[in-house]
Amino acid sequence: MAVSLQTLIDRSIRNMGSGIHPVVKETAIEVIKRSYKEGIYVQMTSGYRSFAEQNKLYAKGRTAPGEIVTNARAGQSNHNYGLAVDYVLLSSDGKTTIWTVNTNWKRVAQIAKALGFAWGGDWNSFKDYPHLEMTGGLSLSQLQAGKRPVLVSKVNNKTPAVPKSTKKQSSKKSSSSGGRAIVRTIQSTLNKRYKLNIKVDGYQGPETYKALLKGFQTELNKQFHAGLVVDGEWGPKTRAAVVNVRKGAKGSITWILQALLICKGYDVNGLDSIFGHGLEKAVRAFQKANGLAVDGVAGRVTWTRLFA
Repeated sequence: MAVSLQTLIDRSIRNMGSGIHPVVKETAIEVIKRSYKEGIYVQMTSGYRSFAEQNKLYAKGRTAPGEIVTNARAGQSNHNYGLAVDYVLLSSDGKTTIWTVNTNWKRVAQIAKALGFAWGGDWNSFKDYPHLEMTGGLSLSQLQAGKRPVLVSKVNNKTPAVPKSTKKQSSKKSSSSGGRAIVRTIQSTLNKRYKLNIKVDGYQGPETYKALLKGFQTELNKQFHAGLVVDGEWGPKTRAAVVNVRKGAKGSITWILQALLICKGYDVNGLDSIFGHGLEKAVRAFQKANGLAVDGVAGRVTWTRLFA
């Protein structure tokens, strides 16, 4: 008995995640529907990935067991912006995955491209056959800087509105997803605390990271008389002035550490300036994902990787 279309759609929606762009989601579902009509059974295997999830994937075959599956760190994949999905073919009963890039696989890619997707199988340097993406013409550097595309669906020629949650999120939930609300809070606090004027838009781009580094330099000057130029540049003097921050610490430097990890997609269990168990766990996760010594202490090497 053939797997039902609805089963394929339901599985795919679950795999794409809540952070997927609505146009990408709608179009991916349409790919499944059109393929199904031709007797090709397609399922989306992934979609949106948080920065933490991307780093965990990057660690495979490097600092974690398994084979290397991606060359992209956090922020270096269009999946991190909800603009990409991966697909696989299934047997007619929906129980067996088929990874062979055969005629049916290429037919799915053809359907997807007709609906506005770019296919990784067309890339020159690295063929990524399961990969489909929509970037609206934006480069990765533009996405990293906080820009977002305006995508128009070829399914109905409309741009679906991004649904707004009716439930108030807790700071813990927001911090775990690197959500725009908590990032806006970070940006507003940086402006107020360090007399900056960065854009409060909820996107953790280079401007936000530079502001966090300026705050870090300011705190090193204030608390440890480091004598640094507050320029937002990670130079040898700033690196040499770094202090170790560990469980039990409190204050503005701990807040900056929490903010950095939140912007990179880690759950620090609240933005409260207190180095507790949640922050230690996030530091350890970041260290492991980046091939560093895992000790839960934010020392010179960890700060360097956070700001680099």
